[in-house]
Amino acid sequence: MSNNLAATKPVSTLQGARLPRWSPWAIALGSIAASVGIGLGAGLDSRIQWGLIAALLFVLATYVLTAKVEGARQAKDRLATCVVWVAFLLAVIPLASLIYETVKRGIKVFDGYFLSHSMGVVSDSEPGGGIYHAILGTLEQVGIATLISVPIGLLTAIYLVEYGRGRLAKSVTFFVDVMTGIPSIVAGLFILSFWIIILKFDYSGFAGSLALSILMVPVVVRSTEEMLKLVPNELREASLALGVPKWRTILKVVLPTSLGGITTGVMLAVARIAGETAPVLLLVWGNPLINTDPFDGPQASLPLYIYQQYANSAGSQAAYDRAWAAALALIAFIMILNLGARGVARWKAPKTGR
Repeated sequence: MSNNLAATKPVSTLQGARLPRWSPWAIALGSIAASVGIGLGAGLDSRIQWGLIAALLFVLATYVLTAKVEGARQAKDRLATCVVWVAFLLAVIPLASLIYETVKRGIKVFDGYFLSHSMGVVSDSEPGGGIYHAILGTLEQVGIATLISVPIGLLTAIYLVEYGRGRLAKSVTFFVDVMTGIPSIVAGLFILSFWIIILKFDYSGFAGSLALSILMVPVVVRSTEEMLKLVPNELREASLALGVPKWRTILKVVLPTSLGGITTGVMLAVARIAGETAPVLLLVWGNPLINTDPFDGPQASLPLYIYQQYANSAGSQAAYDRAWAAALALIAFIMILNLGARGVARWKAPKTGR
């Protein structure tokens, strides 16, 4: 009796027809095959063109099939999802290709000797040499720029969030926005004209640090400002209600609460200036020897080293390999900074209890 009732129970028709789960893979394979056929038929030699054609065919085929089987509403949803995935792949594939090519070409001479020796008396056309002097220069120049930029950026952000009212705050915000878009070559020219031509100081790593700090300050201000805005006003009000002065509330409540985000922003700003070449080329000049004094004489840096080695790589495989190995070291340095920023952000993230 129960079996008969189960057999005669009406089936719900609320769920319409749907494409099978394997349909995206089938559509993707069909799009790739069609793009290869179109590329060969049209005489297109670039695989990038084949990939763009395949992405376009995948989006169009997904929309048409979904509209025919599931309806126009589901087709629009699938279309948006496909566009997001295609955009993601278009962003990831060049990045993965860049990392792959850098590792493949730079690993040839990337070893302990390369990291622990300078160019010394080795000419650019000869094998040997390393980036030890460039690593020291980069660390010193970026470190000095950080020491200059972080206090200025932090105090500016505190003023804008906690005290800034009226025309002065609007003017500061406007100039910070303008500085965010300043090209690095402009910052280098400004320090060149002011520090070297007008004040008559010599080319040095410190001059390069001044230009890098100009590029770093607006990044620190913006990131710190956003982190301070995320601190709930209830925390400030509770501290002020207990009679704590505002400066002490900022120092003991606001800054510790946003410390993880501020540290992340500072590390990302450091990673942003670590690869700048134009200010270093104008102000530091480069030095094949080890110079540990950033205030006296030209100094090397990794971006400038890469530029010089690649510029002198015509007919020299050794200089070409050193340029790629230095690029690999610079990418590793920036990657370590980003991983450190993520680690600090997770370590300093507010702990929420159950």
